[in-house]
Amino acid sequence: MTKIRVSIAMAAAVMVMAGCSTSIKYDDPTSTRNLSTDFGASDLQQVANSMVESMLVFPPIVDVTSKRRPVLLVSGVKNKTDQHIDTESITDSIRTKLIRSGKFRFIDRTTDDAAIKELKTQNDSGLVDPATAQKFGKQIGAEYILTANLSQITQSAGRQTDVYYKFTMSLKSLKTGILEWSDEKELRKLKKKTIFGK
Repeated sequence: MTKIRVSIAMAAAVMVMAGCSTSIKYDDPTSTRNLSTDFGASDLQQVANSMVESMLVFPPIVDVTSKRRPVLLVSGVKNKTDQHIDTESITDSIRTKLIRSGKFRFIDRTTDDAAIKELKTQNDSGLVDPATAQKFGKQIGAEYILTANLSQITQSAGRQTDVYYKFTMSLKSLKTGILEWSDEKELRKLKKKTIFGK
């Protein structure tokens, strides 16, 4: 009798699993719907948009970029939170928005290893026509470096959790060491655990 019950239970479980399906649909990538207090995609978009807009309208930056396109190095965002956050994605979003503004030129240090390897191939392998080989020491140096930090403060009391994020970005002149611009974007998320039935 026990074996029959186990068999029936297993058959029922298989039928339930067979009847379950997963539904996948596209959603608006700019949606601000929050599923948790973690730093998410909508937060990334808010931060990137806010920082780029702030920098582009800052009067001294407007003045410099109206005459020419300064060369910028975007340093990776430093994650000072207790979460695993894809800070490279934040950095890429900020750099992309600044590039699309047409106000700056950029140095990308993330590709230096590949660039050095290619330059060595062009200059030392004998495979490339010396007349077309790019020479070492001819790259343009960055005039400014853009740095950013993401920090977090979490407080919990009873059933409520309050998570505060602060994203700070700064533009520094490599020639003078002067901080030419800085701004911050604050985000706050609240989560309240509900009691079932209330």
